[in-house]
Amino acid sequence: MTEKLRAGQDAAVPAMQDGGHLYMQTNETRNAIIHFRRSADGTIVEVEREPTGGPGSGTFKPISRQDSAPNAFEGAGSITLTPDRRFLFTTNGGDNSVSSFSVGADGALSLLDCKPTGNAVSGRSGTAKSLAYAPSSNTLYVLHSFGPDHIRLMSVDGAGKLTVRPERYSANTHDKPDRVATMVTVSPDERFLFIGTTFDQPPTANPDGSPILWVRGADGNPKSIASNEPDPDGLVVYPIGPDGTLGVPSFHDAHGGSPFYIAFLHNRPDTFVVGYAVGDGIAMGTIDADGRVSIGPLTQIDTSKGLPSELCWLSVSPDDRWVFATPFGYSSVSSFRLDGTTIAVAQDPACPRVPGDGAFRALNGTVSSGPSDNWLSPDGAYLYQIYGNASKLVGYAVQADGSLDEIASVSIPYNSPQGLAGI
Repeated sequence: MTEKLRAGQDAAVPAMQDGGHLYMQTNETRNAIIHFRRSADGTIVEVEREPTGGPGSGTFKPISRQDSAPNAFEGAGSITLTPDRRFLFTTNGGDNSVSSFSVGADGALSLLDCKPTGNAVSGRSGTAKSLAYAPSSNTLYVLHSFGPDHIRLMSVDGAGKLTVRPERYSANTHDKPDRVATMVTVSPDERFLFIGTTFDQPPTANPDGSPILWVRGADGNPKSIASNEPDPDGLVVYPIGPDGTLGVPSFHDAHGGSPFYIAFLHNRPDTFVVGYAVGDGIAMGTIDADGRVSIGPLTQIDTSKGLPSELCWLSVSPDDRWVFATPFGYSSVSSFRLDGTTIAVAQDPACPRVPGDGAFRALNGTVSSGPSDNWLSPDGAYLYQIYGNASKLVGYAVQADGSLDEIASVSIPYNSPQGLAGI
């Protein structure tokens, strides 16, 4: 442990002395979970690879139909742990299935079950990509990129076995029947389910495979297919019933283009932050007991490297003072400082750029290493970031000013990896 005080760590509270565990899915065609052991100094070492019993999409990217590109699912949260840390769940995007594992006292995983979500696969891969769990009803919510059945439900029994349920729900509206969803999360009180979106219709591809974001509308004029831009309906909220079923959805103005990621604060359970792939920043919002949503102004990062930044993943520090955001197009991480209802950019970028192999370009045209999911340790001391096109998982020590010092780097499969979760 370095002597510098970490952001989000009280001076009187030491960091975890025994380290912990970190999990990532390879998303290879024979999918597996890589289990890393975390030392107290933040370094990590791979200790096992446990097959999930289902396939990933490999390097194939279903949304853009590229044969090889990082962030295959254009989503987040494909691995999740139950609050009691007994079970770990992961998606298998290749065949639209979910696997459950038991988590041993030493962090070791044992496969318990693998069940299809109920959504059929059309083409080379499915798109099951994001998970959220409601422990009060033992309900697992599985989000798919493509609808109309974006959300499928599974029940989890006391032994970690999965049962697919008949309910199915959509992020579509009556005039947008082909939306692309990105992630699902459940509010801390388990009363509401949030869905992030990125496109109002699946993008077509340029010759290099990159998505085309502008199309000709019914009036003959060009229009963006980015969700919430211009139509203010990109954030989808469902009320959750006592048995885990969902009620009538509401559609909200997310105050920025492509509200990709939603993360609730730890100490203000009615407050969340949103990361915007096309809006290029974050904003803070609240939801009241009746489901009324209010979202404040968007705070942007520097976009001089090109638009959009594709800022898509967030981690919130345990004291709710810091947000670490990953701009997919910029090959780095940015940090924000939270103060009450105010957001300010802290370090942009917060770490040096991590180059890829030069084979992948982001939407803004920059050569990118395709950073995707990140995860912050429970003490707020260390951030871990996937750089798929660089075949690296990088660990950073969080500094008191919100900057990040690299302290670990391990090899991971090329382009395909998805999801991070840990203890």
